[in-house]
Amino acid sequence: MNLSQFCENLFKEDGFILIDANSKEYVIGKPKKNPPIKLTILDKKLHYKLLFLPDLYFGEAYTDGSIKLENGSLTEFLELTMKNIGRGDTNYYSKILNKLRGTYRYLTSFNLISKSKTNVAHHYDISEKLYDFFLDKNRQYSCAYFKNDNDTLETAQENKIKHIIKKLNLKPNQKVLDIGSGWGTLAIEIAKQSKCEVLGITLSENQLQYSLDKVRELNLENQVSFKLLDYRELNEKFDRIVSVGMFEHVGRKFYKKYFNKVSELLNNDGVALIHTIGSSNPPRDPHPWITKYIFPGGYTPSLSEIARPIENSGLVISDMEVLRLHYSHTLRHWKERFLGKREKVLELFDEKFLRMWEFYLAGCEMAFKWGDQVVFQLQLTKNFTSVPNTRDYIY
Repeated sequence: MNLSQFCENLFKEDGFILIDANSKEYVIGKPKKNPPIKLTILDKKLHYKLLFLPDLYFGEAYTDGSIKLENGSLTEFLELTMKNIGRGDTNYYSKILNKLRGTYRYLTSFNLISKSKTNVAHHYDISEKLYDFFLDKNRQYSCAYFKNDNDTLETAQENKIKHIIKKLNLKPNQKVLDIGSGWGTLAIEIAKQSKCEVLGITLSENQLQYSLDKVRELNLENQVSFKLLDYRELNEKFDRIVSVGMFEHVGRKFYKKYFNKVSELLNNDGVALIHTIGSSNPPRDPHPWITKYIFPGGYTPSLSEIARPIENSGLVISDMEVLRLHYSHTLRHWKERFLGKREKVLELFDEKFLRMWEFYLAGCEMAFKWGDQVVFQLQLTKNFTSVPNTRDYIY
């Protein structure tokens, strides 16, 4: 099978024009757009690389400029592609190679405390200014909650905080732990809204300093504290535990350790809320491009992979919500803001970095819109009486 045949087999709906590195033109599928999106390959090696492992090599080729798109944006082409792939694999070769790479990565990857800190620094300690280019004013770098598709990013992020705080069912003077506290917004809002004592822990030195400065600015030092700490190093008890967008970095080998630790840290009548990206598919290996360039050590679990270690830890899944298109909307806002600050991005980074992050944001947007990616919000307790018997307290 050659590349044009592979594309023809994949694109059952809509299509595009493919021009290979030999300047030969192919009509793939039945393009609806006029003029059709045109994808030009500038490196002959891609004829084989894209056939065998497109999940890795397409992103690399877009980043280094060896693929050129005309008559349409990267987002339009990725949407066209993901609509045809859906929740499946691109082809048999890619499935086998991803499995081999994933197995090797599983056998050789150990998210120990020092390694976890390095992985976090790779992404979060790049530049403070970068995140101001596309996040909301409170620097929330996780899935927002869109009550309406046309909500602004700020509104949707505020919705998310309120939704999580409601699920925690907080009472004044309780001790709250925020695992992976980011830039501190959730911990600070919990303290302001509930009169609780909050500890936020992070492995990012940049995030820690930002959070500490924010607490001093708001004069909340008596209520909120932040530490550069791994969750495995804690030995306190908490009434509430919350973790938003951190579990993706735990690593499959450490799920048992993670939930055992949450159970150990949680009081008997306590409540935990774990918010994590997940997969609606059965367990599969991580996306090779994302783990190589964006989130080393990252993995988005299937529900089946986390249910067993939760059950074995003695915790009870007292409530679960699956957020489906919310992250697609969030990523769309981030991508549009990021590309809208193109010139400012290029003042800090080069064109290659800009294309890499465009591919990251647009690719993830489409994975949540057409692929298997979702967000799980898991409420965990140790008994059946820690939260009210109906959801009225949330809504």
